[in-house]
Amino acid sequence: MEKISATLALLGILSLFCQWLGWKLRLPAILPLLIAGLLLGPGFSVLDPDALFGDLLFPIISLGVAVILFEGALTLNFKEIKDHGRMVTNLVSIGALITMGICALASHYIVGFSWEIALLFGALICVTGPTVIVPMLRTVRPTAKLASILRWEGIVIDPLGALFAVLVFEYIAVASDSTTHMLTALGLMLSIGLGIGAISGYLMGIILRRNLLPHYLQNTAVLTIMLGVFVGSNLLQEESGLLTVTVMGIWLTNMRGVDIGEILEFKETLTVLLISALFILLAARLDSDAMLSLGWGGLVLLLVVMLVARPISIWFSAIGTSLKTNEKWFLSWVAPRGIVAAAVSSLFAIKLEALGYEGASQIVPLVFLVIIGTVVIQSLTAGTWARKLGVAAGSNQGILIFGASKFARELAKVLLAREYRVVLADSNWDNIRLARMDSIPVYFGNPASEHAENYLDLTGVGRVFIISPYRQMNPLVSFHFQDIYGVDKVFGLNSAEAVSARHQMSETYVKRLSLFGEHMSYAKLSSMVARGAVIKTTNITESFTFEHFVKRYGDGALPLLYIKDKKLHVITGNTKNTIPHDVELISLISAHALLEAKGVDALEQSQQHAQPISKEPTAEG
Repeated sequence: MEKISATLALLGILSLFCQWLGWKLRLPAILPLLIAGLLLGPGFSVLDPDALFGDLLFPIISLGVAVILFEGALTLNFKEIKDHGRMVTNLVSIGALITMGICALASHYIVGFSWEIALLFGALICVTGPTVIVPMLRTVRPTAKLASILRWEGIVIDPLGALFAVLVFEYIAVASDSTTHMLTALGLMLSIGLGIGAISGYLMGIILRRNLLPHYLQNTAVLTIMLGVFVGSNLLQEESGLLTVTVMGIWLTNMRGVDIGEILEFKETLTVLLISALFILLAARLDSDAMLSLGWGGLVLLLVVMLVARPISIWFSAIGTSLKTNEKWFLSWVAPRGIVAAAVSSLFAIKLEALGYEGASQIVPLVFLVIIGTVVIQSLTAGTWARKLGVAAGSNQGILIFGASKFARELAKVLLAREYRVVLADSNWDNIRLARMDSIPVYFGNPASEHAENYLDLTGVGRVFIISPYRQMNPLVSFHFQDIYGVDKVFGLNSAEAVSARHQMSETYVKRLSLFGEHMSYAKLSSMVARGAVIKTTNITESFTFEHFVKRYGDGALPLLYIKDKKLHVITGNTKNTIPHDVELISLISAHALLEAKGVDALEQSQQHAQPISKEPTAEG
């Protein structure tokens, strides 16, 4: 018992370290987790999951996979699939079937799998997943369109690919039972999986929509009920539980009027822990002899997956889309396999070995070989490939603004009109709704959350503005993005209001709160906008210098940003009075200053009558 406790504690510490290492190195965490498992298991024989957990190992893996599939299913919103274009829709349907078919054929003829095992392998290997795609995109930085396609393909194919694999496995499991008519058994399994999944998803949605549970119990209740449904479905019909919980998650996320935001965030946090520990256990179970026995056949199959199946699926899926040739070639190279393939293949291999299927023991090492090969090779080469094809995004001039107030929305519209990428993030739905009405890209929720890791599209973003009234969240968001972009790329407003000792911010953090000026706070910005201040652009030239601008508007003008040579420069307390020539200045000007400037202009014109103005006119928008 003490050995099991010590092992579980070690798994927790290793999981945390591997997740941190992946984040620090900007690599998918699956790589450190895989290395840790291989070192503990086949490497140094420190961890033997089968001997340590005995009969408990299979239930642990089963429940872990059930949670992973349910969490993945919660992300499968059919409306969002349609919203992200024809290419994504084609990739997760036509493209997935093409990949599955080619991989099945290759594994049958190259490795010698039976047709049943080959089809299962093909279904497992068509899954990419956001846990491996998102870290890679942050390093590679392709254009926004390509990043969006890859990210949403990973999000959608995660549950769909797992569902394909579950259906294929259930067919194999039913076909192996000679005492039961195959069609009857398969029909019963599908009926129970689809029926109970839909009913339980609907009932869970009703409970959440009508607030029949207190808020603090909702996350725990959904997890507990889901596990109960999984076990109950398996009792009614063996092997139907995974299909049931997948359908349950899909039904729940597509119900109207059901907010699953917090549930999804809780499940993602839980899944990170489960994925980490489970993946170390699964990697530790790998047989080094089985990996070596794959030989050249395994390597040839890896090449088929990367160089044949993926390009063919991309080019067929791109028919009828506006993708260019270089964009298709880039997409053809990037398709790393992830956690779902590893977890589901390990679970199915255990079950198929119990059923006596020949070749089932080779599924896991072959899937892990594909995971290692695609993640390592593509992580190292995708950036160079993107630059060679001319699809790299270049310097990230875009801005993520935390806080979607009226000021932030007006600033975003000015920047978007000049073709700079801007994303507004806020946990206030009214602000998000108003931003959407202005066609501004938004993220509803905490941008520093696990959910945002997968769903907040930061393609082209290189700086973060903290412009929100949430004083407790602001430091958390600031520190989170300092780790991603660096300290000098995250800017915040000062807070002139006194706060309690409990909520005092560190001195080093306060020093960085000089966005738009040392003493500019959220309250002052909001007050200016409420009194009619507007955001205007002004050309600062040699004939109309920044000193002229200050003289014209006085203290009623607040410089925000300036554009020089198509690059955005942020104005802070340190740079406020150092605006160069030949720039486009973006500033917030009070209604009073605008009226006074117009009055001065009218007076000068009346004094000069129709005489031409000697100085170059100011260009303002």
